[in-house]
Amino acid sequence: MKSARSLKLASQVVHAGIKEDPSGSVVTPIYQTSTFKFRDADHGAALFSGEEDGYIYTRMSNPTIEAMEDCIATLEQGAKALGCASGMAAIHTVFAALTKNGDHVVCSDAVYGPTSTLLATVMTKFGVEVTFVDTSNIEAVKGAMRDTTKVVFVETPGNPTLVMSDLTAIAEIAHAGGALVAVDNTFMSPALQRPLTLGADVVVHSMTKFLNGHADVVAGVVVLKDAGLYSNFRKTLNQIGGVIDPFNSFLVHRGIKTLAIRMERHTENAMKIAVWLEKHPKIAWVRYPGLPSHPQYDIGRKQMDSPGGMIAFEMAGGLPAGKHVMNSVKLCQLAVSLGGVESLIQHPASMTHASMGKEAREQAHITDGLVRLSVGIEDADELIADLEQAFEGA
Repeated sequence: MKSARSLKLASQVVHAGIKEDPSGSVVTPIYQTSTFKFRDADHGAALFSGEEDGYIYTRMSNPTIEAMEDCIATLEQGAKALGCASGMAAIHTVFAALTKNGDHVVCSDAVYGPTSTLLATVMTKFGVEVTFVDTSNIEAVKGAMRDTTKVVFVETPGNPTLVMSDLTAIAEIAHAGGALVAVDNTFMSPALQRPLTLGADVVVHSMTKFLNGHADVVAGVVVLKDAGLYSNFRKTLNQIGGVIDPFNSFLVHRGIKTLAIRMERHTENAMKIAVWLEKHPKIAWVRYPGLPSHPQYDIGRKQMDSPGGMIAFEMAGGLPAGKHVMNSVKLCQLAVSLGGVESLIQHPASMTHASMGKEAREQAHITDGLVRLSVGIEDADELIADLEQAFEGA
Protein backbone atom coordinates (compact mmCIF):
# COMPACT_ATOMS: atom_id res chain seq x y z
CA MET A 1 0.00 0.00 0.00
CA LYS A 2 1.21 3.52 -0.73
CA SER A 3 2.32 5.84 2.03
CA ALA A 4 -0.52 7.13 4.23
CA ARG A 5 0.91 10.64 3.89
CA SER A 6 -0.17 10.66 0.23
CA LEU A 7 -3.77 9.71 1.07
CA LYS A 8 -6.74 11.98 1.71
CA LEU A 9 -7.92 12.50 5.29
CA ALA A 10 -10.76 9.96 5.17
CA SER A 11 -8.24 7.29 4.16
CA GLN A 12 -5.45 8.52 6.42
CA VAL A 13 -7.50 8.10 9.59
CA VAL A 14 -8.06 4.44 8.70
CA HIS A 15 -4.57 3.49 7.56
CA ALA A 16 -2.00 5.91 9.07
CA GLY A 17 0.44 4.34 11.52
CA ILE A 18 -0.30 0.76 10.50
CA LYS A 19 2.77 -1.30 9.66
CA GLU A 20 3.17 -4.84 8.37
CA ASP A 21 2.81 -7.22 11.32
CA PRO A 22 4.62 -10.59 11.33
CA SER A 23 1.33 -12.33 12.18
CA GLY A 24 -0.57 -10.57 9.39
CA SER A 25 -2.75 -8.62 11.83
CA VAL A 26 -4.74 -5.88 10.07
CA VAL A 27 -4.48 -3.62 13.12
CA THR A 28 -1.47 -3.08 15.34
CA PRO A 29 -1.61 -5.59 18.23
CA ILE A 30 -1.47 -4.48 21.85
CA TYR A 31 2.10 -5.08 23.00
CA GLN A 32 1.16 -5.19 26.68
CA THR A 33 4.68 -5.53 28.02
CA SER A 34 6.94 -3.43 30.20
CA THR A 35 10.22 -4.61 28.73
CA PHE A 36 11.71 -6.24 25.60
CA LYS A 37 14.24 -9.07 25.38
CA PHE A 38 17.62 -8.50 23.70
CA ARG A 39 19.18 -11.02 21.30
CA ASP A 40 22.43 -10.80 23.27
CA ALA A 41 24.44 -8.36 25.39
CA ASP A 42 25.84 -6.56 22.38
CA HIS A 43 22.34 -6.02 21.00
CA GLY A 44 21.21 -4.44 24.27
CA ALA A 45 24.24 -2.16 24.32
CA ALA A 46 23.64 -1.15 20.69
CA LEU A 47 20.03 -0.22 21.45
CA PHE A 48 20.99 1.91 24.44
CA SER A 49 23.75 3.66 22.48
CA GLY A 50 21.42 4.38 19.56
CA GLU A 51 23.51 2.37 17.11
CA GLU A 52 20.48 0.18 16.39
CA ASP A 53 16.76 0.91 16.35
CA GLY A 54 14.47 -1.22 18.46
CA TYR A 55 12.56 -1.52 21.69
CA ILE A 56 13.99 -1.54 25.22
CA TYR A 57 11.34 -0.49 27.74
CA THR A 58 7.78 0.72 27.20
CA ARG A 59 8.38 4.05 28.93
CA MET A 60 10.87 4.73 26.14
CA SER A 61 9.07 3.16 23.17
CA ASN A 62 6.57 0.43 22.30
CA PRO A 63 5.18 -0.75 18.93
CA THR A 64 1.55 -0.08 19.87
CA ILE A 65 2.36 3.42 21.13
CA GLU A 66 4.57 4.13 18.12
CA ALA A 67 1.79 3.17 15.68
CA MET A 68 -0.58 5.68 17.30
CA GLU A 69 2.13 8.37 17.37
CA ASP A 70 2.92 7.85 13.67
CA CYS A 71 -0.77 8.05 12.83
CA ILE A 72 -1.24 11.44 14.52
CA ALA A 73 2.02 12.81 13.12
CA THR A 74 0.69 11.95 9.66
CA LEU A 75 -2.68 13.61 10.28
CA GLU A 76 -1.06 16.79 11.61
CA GLN A 77 1.56 16.76 8.81
CA GLY A 78 4.30 16.69 11.41
CA ALA A 79 7.61 14.85 11.55
CA LYS A 80 7.25 13.02 14.89
CA ALA A 81 4.76 12.63 17.73
CA LEU A 82 5.02 11.66 21.39
CA GLY A 83 2.17 9.95 23.21
CA CYS A 84 1.51 11.19 26.74
CA ALA A 85 -0.53 10.01 29.69
CA SER A 86 -2.87 13.03 29.51
CA GLY A 87 -3.30 16.33 27.72
CA MET A 88 -1.68 18.08 30.66
CA ALA A 89 1.30 15.70 30.50
CA ALA A 90 1.68 16.77 26.87
CA ILE A 91 1.48 20.47 27.72
CA HIS A 92 3.93 20.09 30.63
CA THR A 93 6.34 18.29 28.31
CA VAL A 94 6.27 21.23 25.87
CA PHE A 95 7.20 23.77 28.53
CA ALA A 96 9.72 21.48 30.21
CA ALA A 97 11.46 20.79 26.88
CA LEU A 98 11.53 24.36 25.59
CA THR A 99 12.05 26.57 28.66
CA LYS A 100 14.44 27.01 31.56
CA ASN A 101 15.00 29.42 34.43
CA GLY A 102 14.82 33.00 33.14
CA ASP A 103 12.80 32.20 30.01
CA HIS A 104 9.45 33.74 29.15
CA VAL A 105 6.23 32.34 27.71
CA VAL A 106 3.42 34.24 25.98
CA CYS A 107 0.13 32.35 26.35
CA SER A 108 -3.45 32.84 25.19
CA ASP A 109 -5.58 34.04 28.09
CA ALA A 110 -8.47 31.84 26.90
CA VAL A 111 -6.96 28.38 27.37
CA TYR A 112 -7.87 25.21 29.21
CA GLY A 113 -7.90 26.18 32.90
CA PRO A 114 -5.13 23.80 34.06
CA THR A 115 -2.82 25.10 31.30
CA SER A 116 -3.09 28.56 32.81
CA THR A 117 -2.65 27.16 36.31
CA LEU A 118 0.40 25.09 35.30
CA LEU A 119 2.14 28.17 33.92
CA ALA A 120 1.14 30.50 36.75
CA THR A 121 1.75 28.21 39.72
CA VAL A 122 4.17 25.45 38.68
CA MET A 123 6.45 26.74 35.92
CA THR A 124 6.96 30.01 37.77
CA LYS A 125 8.50 28.04 40.66
CA PHE A 126 11.27 27.07 38.24
CA GLY A 127 11.88 30.63 37.12
CA VAL A 128 9.79 30.61 33.94
CA GLU A 129 7.82 33.83 33.49
CA VAL A 130 4.48 34.03 31.67
CA THR A 131 2.34 36.75 30.12
CA PHE A 132 -1.29 35.97 29.31
CA VAL A 133 -2.72 37.94 26.40
CA ASP A 134 -5.66 37.93 24.03
CA THR A 135 -3.91 36.22 21.12
CA SER A 136 -6.73 37.22 18.76
CA ASN A 137 -5.22 40.72 19.13
CA ILE A 138 -2.01 40.66 17.09
CA GLU A 139 -0.77 43.91 18.60
CA ALA A 140 -1.16 42.41 22.07
CA VAL A 141 1.00 39.47 21.00
CA LYS A 142 3.66 41.84 19.64
CA GLY A 143 3.60 43.87 22.84
CA ALA A 144 4.02 40.81 25.04
CA MET A 145 7.17 39.53 23.32
CA ARG A 146 10.50 39.86 25.16
CA ASP A 147 14.08 38.99 24.34
CA THR A 148 13.66 36.01 26.66
CA THR A 149 10.43 34.72 25.06
CA LYS A 150 10.95 31.10 24.01
CA VAL A 151 7.37 29.89 23.46
CA VAL A 152 4.16 31.47 22.25
CA PHE A 153 1.39 29.08 23.30
CA VAL A 154 -1.94 29.47 21.54
CA GLU A 155 -5.23 27.66 21.90
CA THR A 156 -7.52 28.36 18.95
CA PRO A 157 -10.43 28.23 19.15
CA GLY A 158 -9.89 29.18 22.76
CA ASN A 159 -11.35 27.20 25.63
CA PRO A 160 -14.11 27.98 26.50
CA THR A 161 -14.82 31.29 24.75
CA LEU A 162 -14.08 30.01 21.22
CA VAL A 163 -12.03 33.12 20.46
CA MET A 164 -9.90 32.47 17.35
CA SER A 165 -6.31 33.57 16.74
CA ASP A 166 -4.52 34.07 13.42
CA LEU A 167 -1.84 31.40 13.57
CA THR A 168 0.09 32.56 10.51
CA ALA A 169 0.40 36.11 11.83
CA ILE A 170 1.39 34.89 15.31
CA ALA A 171 4.02 32.53 13.88
CA GLU A 172 5.61 35.42 11.99
CA ILE A 173 5.84 37.50 15.18
CA ALA A 174 7.15 34.63 17.30
CA HIS A 175 9.76 33.48 14.80
CA ALA A 176 11.00 37.03 14.27
CA GLY A 177 11.63 37.14 18.02
CA GLY A 178 13.35 33.76 18.15
CA ALA A 179 10.44 31.93 19.80
CA LEU A 180 8.61 28.77 18.82
CA VAL A 181 4.84 28.51 18.46
CA ALA A 182 2.93 25.73 20.22
CA VAL A 183 -0.77 25.28 19.50
CA ASP A 184 -3.39 23.36 21.44
CA ASN A 185 -5.49 21.91 18.61
CA THR A 186 -7.82 19.87 20.83
CA PHE A 187 -11.04 21.69 19.87
CA MET A 188 -10.51 21.20 16.13
CA SER A 189 -8.50 18.00 15.70
CA PRO A 190 -6.34 17.59 12.57
CA ALA A 191 -9.51 16.73 10.66
CA LEU A 192 -10.47 20.43 10.72
CA GLN A 193 -7.27 22.41 11.42
CA ARG A 194 -3.56 21.68 10.96
CA PRO A 195 -1.50 24.35 12.74
CA LEU A 196 1.88 23.05 11.55
CA THR A 197 0.89 23.99 7.99
CA LEU A 198 0.09 27.52 9.22
CA GLY A 199 3.49 28.22 10.78
CA ALA A 200 3.30 26.51 14.18
CA ASP A 201 6.24 24.41 15.40
CA VAL A 202 4.50 22.20 17.96
CA VAL A 203 0.94 20.92 18.32
CA VAL A 204 -0.60 19.38 21.42
CA HIS A 205 -3.86 17.54 21.94
CA SER A 206 -5.80 16.13 24.77
CA MET A 207 -6.49 12.86 22.95
CA THR A 208 -9.18 12.26 25.56
CA LYS A 209 -11.36 14.49 23.42
CA PHE A 210 -12.08 14.37 19.66
CA LEU A 211 -9.13 12.19 18.65
CA ASN A 212 -10.29 9.25 20.76
CA GLY A 213 -13.89 10.42 20.68
CA HIS A 214 -15.51 7.92 23.02
CA ALA A 215 -14.98 9.27 26.58
CA ASP A 216 -13.12 6.14 27.67
CA VAL A 217 -9.47 7.26 27.54
CA VAL A 218 -7.30 9.90 29.24
CA ALA A 219 -4.34 10.68 26.99
CA GLY A 220 -2.35 13.43 25.26
CA VAL A 221 0.08 13.89 22.40
CA VAL A 222 2.79 16.29 21.25
CA VAL A 223 3.42 16.63 17.50
CA LEU A 224 6.62 18.22 16.18
CA LYS A 225 7.11 19.90 12.83
CA ASP A 226 10.91 19.55 12.95
CA ALA A 227 12.36 16.10 13.59
CA GLY A 228 15.40 17.87 15.05
CA LEU A 229 13.34 18.69 18.15
CA TYR A 230 12.43 15.07 18.79
CA SER A 231 15.47 13.96 20.79
CA ASN A 232 15.05 16.77 23.32
CA PHE A 233 11.31 16.16 23.66
CA ARG A 234 11.69 12.39 23.94
CA LYS A 235 14.37 12.67 26.62
CA THR A 236 12.25 15.20 28.53
CA LEU A 237 9.12 13.05 28.38
CA ASN A 238 11.04 9.92 29.39
CA GLN A 239 12.52 11.68 32.42
CA ILE A 240 9.25 13.29 33.51
CA GLY A 241 7.56 9.94 33.02
CA GLY A 242 4.19 11.11 31.71
CA VAL A 243 4.04 8.50 28.96
CA ILE A 244 0.97 6.77 27.57
CA ASP A 245 0.48 3.01 27.98
CA PRO A 246 -0.07 0.49 25.15
CA PHE A 247 -3.75 -0.23 25.85
CA ASN A 248 -4.82 3.44 25.81
CA SER A 249 -2.69 3.94 22.68
CA PHE A 250 -4.61 1.10 21.03
CA LEU A 251 -7.96 2.65 22.01
CA VAL A 252 -6.96 6.09 20.66
CA HIS A 253 -5.68 4.61 17.40
CA ARG A 254 -8.96 2.70 17.03
CA GLY A 255 -11.01 5.81 17.78
CA ILE A 256 -9.15 7.84 15.16
CA LYS A 257 -10.40 5.51 12.43
CA THR A 258 -13.81 7.21 12.63
CA LEU A 259 -12.47 10.74 13.21
CA ALA A 260 -13.34 12.09 9.76
CA ILE A 261 -16.96 10.96 9.78
CA ARG A 262 -17.42 11.89 13.44
CA MET A 263 -16.19 15.44 12.88
CA GLU A 264 -18.59 15.82 9.96
CA ARG A 265 -21.51 14.90 12.24
CA HIS A 266 -20.26 17.00 15.18
CA THR A 267 -20.04 20.01 12.88
CA GLU A 268 -23.37 19.41 11.17
CA ASN A 269 -25.16 19.14 14.51
CA ALA A 270 -23.34 22.10 16.08
CA MET A 271 -24.13 24.38 13.15
CA LYS A 272 -27.83 23.54 13.34
CA ILE A 273 -27.92 24.08 17.11
CA ALA A 274 -25.91 27.33 16.97
CA VAL A 275 -28.27 28.84 14.39
CA TRP A 276 -31.24 27.83 16.55
CA LEU A 277 -29.65 29.25 19.70
CA GLU A 278 -28.83 32.58 18.05
CA LYS A 279 -32.52 33.11 17.25
CA HIS A 280 -33.82 32.02 20.65
CA PRO A 281 -35.27 34.82 22.83
CA LYS A 282 -33.78 33.37 26.03
CA ILE A 283 -30.21 33.52 24.72
CA ALA A 284 -28.05 36.62 25.40
CA TRP A 285 -25.25 35.64 22.98
CA VAL A 286 -23.76 32.67 21.13
CA ARG A 287 -20.17 32.03 20.03
CA TYR A 288 -19.68 29.45 17.32
CA PRO A 289 -16.96 29.65 14.64
CA GLY A 290 -19.50 28.87 11.90
CA LEU A 291 -21.75 31.85 12.65
CA PRO A 292 -21.01 35.08 10.73
CA SER A 293 -21.64 36.92 14.02
CA HIS A 294 -18.45 35.42 15.49
CA PRO A 295 -15.88 38.25 15.89
CA GLN A 296 -13.14 36.19 14.21
CA TYR A 297 -15.36 34.49 11.64
CA ASP A 298 -13.02 35.35 8.75
CA ILE A 299 -9.99 33.94 10.57
CA GLY A 300 -11.84 30.70 11.12
CA ARG A 301 -12.76 30.43 7.45
CA LYS A 302 -9.12 31.03 6.51
CA GLN A 303 -7.45 28.44 8.73
CA MET A 304 -10.11 25.84 9.53
CA ASP A 305 -11.79 23.39 7.16
CA SER A 306 -15.07 23.63 9.09
CA PRO A 307 -16.21 25.13 12.41
CA GLY A 308 -16.29 22.04 14.63
CA GLY A 309 -18.50 20.82 17.44
CA MET A 310 -18.02 23.31 20.29
CA ILE A 311 -20.47 26.10 21.23
CA ALA A 312 -20.35 28.74 23.96
CA PHE A 313 -23.46 30.69 24.97
CA GLU A 314 -25.04 32.66 27.79
CA MET A 315 -28.65 32.70 28.85
CA ALA A 316 -30.42 36.05 29.00
CA GLY A 317 -31.16 35.23 32.63
CA GLY A 318 -27.45 34.94 33.42
CA LEU A 319 -25.92 32.33 35.71
CA PRO A 320 -29.17 31.29 37.48
CA ALA A 321 -30.78 30.55 34.12
CA GLY A 322 -27.68 28.70 32.97
CA LYS A 323 -27.73 26.51 36.08
CA HIS A 324 -31.39 25.77 35.49
CA VAL A 325 -30.61 24.61 31.95
CA MET A 326 -27.66 22.44 33.00
CA ASN A 327 -29.76 20.84 35.76
CA SER A 328 -32.68 20.23 33.39
CA VAL A 329 -31.14 18.60 30.30
CA LYS A 330 -32.02 14.96 29.74
CA LEU A 331 -30.24 13.92 26.53
CA CYS A 332 -27.22 16.19 26.97
CA GLN A 333 -25.13 15.17 29.95
CA LEU A 334 -23.86 17.52 32.66
CA ALA A 335 -20.16 16.66 32.69
CA VAL A 336 -16.77 18.16 31.93
CA SER A 337 -14.59 17.04 29.02
CA LEU A 338 -15.64 17.28 25.39
CA GLY A 339 -15.26 15.77 21.95
CA GLY A 340 -17.00 12.47 22.61
CA VAL A 341 -19.90 11.00 20.69
CA GLU A 342 -22.21 12.14 23.50
CA SER A 343 -23.22 15.78 24.01
CA LEU A 344 -21.81 17.33 27.20
CA ILE A 345 -22.78 20.60 28.85
CA GLN A 346 -20.91 22.34 31.68
CA HIS A 347 -20.18 25.62 33.49
CA PRO A 348 -16.51 26.64 32.98
CA ALA A 349 -16.31 29.32 35.70
CA SER A 350 -17.13 26.83 38.46
CA MET A 351 -15.73 23.70 36.82
CA THR A 352 -12.96 23.43 34.18
CA HIS A 353 -11.67 26.99 34.67
CA ALA A 354 -12.27 27.43 38.39
CA SER A 355 -8.55 27.00 39.16
CA MET A 356 -7.70 30.12 37.13
CA GLY A 357 -9.28 32.47 39.64
CA LYS A 358 -11.88 35.13 38.90
CA GLU A 359 -9.41 37.84 37.80
CA ALA A 360 -7.80 35.61 35.19
CA ARG A 361 -11.20 34.44 33.97
CA GLU A 362 -12.39 38.02 33.58
CA GLN A 363 -9.25 38.88 31.59
CA ALA A 364 -10.07 35.96 29.29
CA HIS A 365 -13.76 37.01 29.01
CA ILE A 366 -14.90 33.81 30.71
CA THR A 367 -18.07 35.19 32.27
CA ASP A 368 -19.89 33.58 35.17
CA GLY A 369 -22.86 33.01 32.86
CA LEU A 370 -20.96 31.25 30.08
CA VAL A 371 -22.17 27.73 29.29
CA ARG A 372 -20.04 25.37 27.16
CA LEU A 373 -21.71 22.78 24.98
CA SER A 374 -19.80 19.95 23.33
CA VAL A 375 -22.16 18.78 20.62
CA GLY A 376 -22.20 15.04 20.08
CA ILE A 377 -23.35 12.90 17.18
CA GLU A 378 -26.91 12.25 18.38
CA ASP A 379 -29.91 13.36 16.33
CA ALA A 380 -29.71 17.16 16.10
CA ASP A 381 -33.47 17.70 16.37
CA GLU A 382 -33.58 15.65 19.56
CA LEU A 383 -30.71 17.69 21.02
CA ILE A 384 -32.58 20.92 20.19
CA ALA A 385 -35.74 19.53 21.77
CA ASP A 386 -33.77 18.65 24.90
CA LEU A 387 -32.37 22.17 25.15
CA GLU A 388 -35.79 23.69 24.49
CA GLN A 389 -37.41 21.79 27.36
CA ALA A 390 -34.45 22.73 29.59
CA PHE A 391 -34.97 26.41 28.72
CA GLU A 392 -38.52 26.29 30.13
CA GLY A 393 -38.55 28.19 33.38
CA ALA A 394 -35.01 29.53 32.85
